[in-house]
Amino acid sequence: MDVLVIDHPLVAHKLTTLRDQRTDSPTFRKLADELVTLLAYEATRGVRVDPVTITTPVSEAIGVNLRHPRPLVVPILRAGLGMLEGMVRMIPTAEVGFLGMVRNEETLEASTYAERLPADLSGRQCYVLDPMLATGGTLAAAIKFLVDRGADDITCICLLSAPEGVDNLRRGLEGVDVPVTVVTAAIDERLNEHGYIVPGLGDAGDRLYGLAQ
Repeated sequence: MDVLVIDHPLVAHKLTTLRDQRTDSPTFRKLADELVTLLAYEATRGVRVDPVTITTPVSEAIGVNLRHPRPLVVPILRAGLGMLEGMVRMIPTAEVGFLGMVRNEETLEASTYAERLPADLSGRQCYVLDPMLATGGTLAAAIKFLVDRGADDITCICLLSAPEGVDNLRRGLEGVDVPVTVVTAAIDERLNEHGYIVPGLGDAGDRLYGLAQ
């Protein structure tokens, strides 16, 4: 598993405002969208393409098109939805699937409660959207779910990560024989006793959508 931390002043600037508890939900959503687009630019460097010949107004030129089958973008519900628009802005021809996973706040274990994905993901590159890599349990479960369906290349985009989550994810993916990359804006100090990233930005779902249950 590879981990890529995007060191860029615009990323740091937007992340700083996301962290601020004074940032309201509409502003948080807008900034998260912009930040995801910046992360997606780096995350898609390895997207699969095929060469194509086109004709410009001057002459022929060699370019590339995205390879079929198209990449699959998979936001993890619910907070991952807040990252979807920023991701598909970069690759609008990608397909989108959905994976609903919830973390038990006592055991910190993740379970799947909903999915809308192709039954066969053989030969597919998948981009998983999950704002927080905290304990790593949810992301590990999501990756294994996709690998079991046949996905052969997975990139995870996370706004924030915890060192414990990165380590746990790496251990949780032992035996998974497909390339996995985590692209994140920052790796913070630690997890607290409740499994939240410190200093973090709070609960991403609540910050995006409010506290209504």
